[in-house]
Amino acid sequence: MSTPRRVVILGAAGRDFHNFNTVYRDNPDYQVVAFTATQIPGIEGRLYPAVLAGKLYPAGIPIVPESELVDLIRREKPDVAVFSYSDVTHEYVGHMASQCIALGVDFELLGADKTMIKSKVPVIAITAVRTGAGKSQTTRYISNILKGLGKKVVAIRHPMPYGDLAKQACQRFGTYADLDLHACTIEEREEYEPHIDNGFVVYAGVDYEQIIRSAEKEADVILWDGGNNDLPFYASDLHIVIADPLRPGHEQIYHPGEANFRRADVIVINKCDSAKEEDIKAIEAAAARLNPKAAVIRANSPVTCEKPEMVKGKNALIIEDGPTLTHGSMSYGAGVVAARKVGVGSIVDPTPYAVKSIAFTYNKYPNARGILPAMGYGPEQVADLEQTIEATPCDVVVSATPIDITRVLKVSKPMVRVAYELAEVKPGQLAQHVEKVAKAACCCK
Repeated sequence: MSTPRRVVILGAAGRDFHNFNTVYRDNPDYQVVAFTATQIPGIEGRLYPAVLAGKLYPAGIPIVPESELVDLIRREKPDVAVFSYSDVTHEYVGHMASQCIALGVDFELLGADKTMIKSKVPVIAITAVRTGAGKSQTTRYISNILKGLGKKVVAIRHPMPYGDLAKQACQRFGTYADLDLHACTIEEREEYEPHIDNGFVVYAGVDYEQIIRSAEKEADVILWDGGNNDLPFYASDLHIVIADPLRPGHEQIYHPGEANFRRADVIVINKCDSAKEEDIKAIEAAAARLNPKAAVIRANSPVTCEKPEMVKGKNALIIEDGPTLTHGSMSYGAGVVAARKVGVGSIVDPTPYAVKSIAFTYNKYPNARGILPAMGYGPEQVADLEQTIEATPCDVVVSATPIDITRVLKVSKPMVRVAYELAEVKPGQLAQHVEKVAKAACCCK
């Protein structure tokens, strides 16, 4: 027998585990010596457990910080490094490749189809070219179309396994009690709660073969609710990709967002109500050049403030979706748009009052300064968020996270929620594409 090829998988607790499960687990041609971890705090220093890793890894697989990659390569002498995370520039990927190649290690990116699991029911996948482009509101929009067609929808969310990986192999969320049962972080709640509010079950976890087989039993149609700008984990009957005209050109310089852009059946250019016409047209031109088969649809992202009188003329602290400001690299989101729309007096900068992990976030992502990212990857970080809010001198807190954040943290300051939805510039275009999948769902039953 030939010697197994030694592999290190570079990841961020998502795509890396999926790549392992679909390509390397139980495959004697490979020996995965470690995962590395970046982007998300607190995911390194633990094991990918044996119960998930399979019979070839009775002791599990170590997860080490990506900052230790050079030492890991010198110690474990892998043959290949497999890049397995998202929302990074092509330049960044190239630098990682150069680092590995210089140490004598091959550098690989797995092909999209190789890791896509086939479903027994139709799948609509919603992904994006960047974090913060508007996947969640688009997923809600599509799910409402399917609800109107009388279809039973189950959403499957891109992984966010920040706790006990063995316990998180296959998670089902149908109620708020399920969120509490699984001790969900703010980041998880932001993605799961809107589906529950809409009357749908949502699955997530680590083992996406197990997840899809469970979800198929209660769904007419599966909605893949993507994370970051990652590719879908499932072969899709309709692939909708969100492009962001507030970041024109990013559809061509970020990995794997460009791959999504090139594979899309439908490209939705979101936020047209906030963007310049020339930037919208630039994305349309890119679509015509890179993916001429795709339908291109313009959409707005209208925002609403629940109690505008509490914000008008006041000094407001704005809380935005965390990943949008961190690896999404935005400097503002729907909260700022809504606050300005209702006539906020001033937007208070929380940076000088940030404590512990929140201060660390500003140091790592200086673009987020001036706004408070809703970081909450664990109880300690939630506590840091609370302390930062309490320390910041303001009249009101404007929260533009997709959830009622007061379910997770308690502060003494008055808080106002902001909501944002998808609105097609020409209504009915997305419905035409979704209806074709809905008809196929009838044939599957």
